[in-house]
Amino acid sequence: MLLPQVLLALLQFSLSSMARSELGVLGVLLFLTIAIGIRARRVGLAVGAALVFTLLMTQA
Repeated sequence: MLLPQVLLALLQFSLSSMARSELGVLGVLLFLTIAIGIRARRVGLAVGAALVFTLLMTQA
């Protein structure tokens, strides 16, 4: 029962820190695209968004 609450708190923390970082809204959108791709079992969408997110993080 504690695990969903911990995951939600980590998600909120990571989204707020990404919104304040250099990536801003684009980082949040890519992060949500990864989550939606995993939830919808669309591996290509999740992997593509993760690659773009990683590329942007290395450039920041």
